[in-house]
Amino acid sequence: MAGKFPLGRLLITTHAQSLLHQADVTKALIRHQHGDWGELCEEDKAENELSVREGFRILSSYLDRNKIKFWVITEADRSSTTVLLPDDY
Repeated sequence: MAGKFPLGRLLITTHAQSLLHQADVTKALIRHQHGDWGELCEEDKAENELSVREGFRILSSYLDRNKIKFWVITEADRSSTTVLLPDDY
C-alpha cells in the first residue's frame, strides 16, 4: 500500500540521527505516510486529515524506544519529509 500521500525526499537532522534508532524512524515514517499521526491531540490529528486533503504541511509526533520525542514533517508540496527533534525546529 502506497500510503495517503508521497513523502518526497527523506531528510533527517544530524541531531535526530545521532539520538534516534533507525528502526524507530523507519516505523514512524510508515505510520506517518499511512495516517497514524502518533502522539497528537485529536484536534491536531483532524488538522492533519485536512492537510492531506487540501495539500498543506503535515506534522506527526512520535516517541522512540528510549521515549525521545521526535517529529516527522512533510512539506505542503510533498517534495520532502524531515525527521527532527522539537529542539531542531
